[in-house]
Amino acid sequence: MDSNGRVAIVTGGGTGIGRHSALTLLRDGYSVAVAGRRRAPLEAVKEEAGEDGLRALVVPTDVGDPASVEALFGETGEAFGRLDVLFNNAGGGAPPGPMEDLTYEQWRAVVDVNLTGTFLCTQQAIRMMKRQRPMGGRIINNGSVSAHVPRPEAAPYTATKHGVTGLTKSTSLDGRRYNIACGQIDIGNAETPMTEDMKTGRLQAHGGIEPEPTFDVKHVAEVVLYMANLPLDANVQFVTIMATAMPYVGRG
Repeated sequence: MDSNGRVAIVTGGGTGIGRHSALTLLRDGYSVAVAGRRRAPLEAVKEEAGEDGLRALVVPTDVGDPASVEALFGETGEAFGRLDVLFNNAGGGAPPGPMEDLTYEQWRAVVDVNLTGTFLCTQQAIRMMKRQRPMGGRIINNGSVSAHVPRPEAAPYTATKHGVTGLTKSTSLDGRRYNIACGQIDIGNAETPMTEDMKTGRLQAHGGIEPEPTFDVKHVAEVVLYMANLPLDANVQFVTIMATAMPYVGRG
């Protein structure tokens, strides 16, 4: 159970990209607070990590709830004493459908998690990183290729991911005075339960349904680890990792 002395928080850490990223950070020696809405998947990550799981802290968290986010960072501070890396990964979308048919509740649910949740966690991370010694740390935001190009019938997800890009830039600028670096990883078609339906087909810009290629999610976790391990005088501001043949470049 070797430790590198560094501490990370991973939101949305129970499944998919978050799960693989939390496990990769643990294997590299990080102590990791694994956050998500459901306890069972978080406990499964801790168990899967084996001996490295002794450095895992399971914290059920609703990132859209300020009190829940404050509790996450409080527990992390109590357990580990500092915070070096925050991976803002929690996110989700509304059921696909025409924009005009979306309910207010569907729109608000996506905004609360993807954008407000990223803001609330970033805010708490800055507060923690600026008062610790040595001061500073790194924030990594999961932006998605939808931060650049939309899919059909995905307005809430697209709008919030564009918003995350703006928050990444603002955090990167405002964090300089505190030695806080902020970068964004934009991911396209990593193979997770959320992309399982790509094998049978997703709606395309031309109106047809076509299958799309995916790639091994472990490569996303490797990029997250690379970003996390950079010295604070270097930053990956934006990086895109995607399935080579996915319909992204030239979409539409």
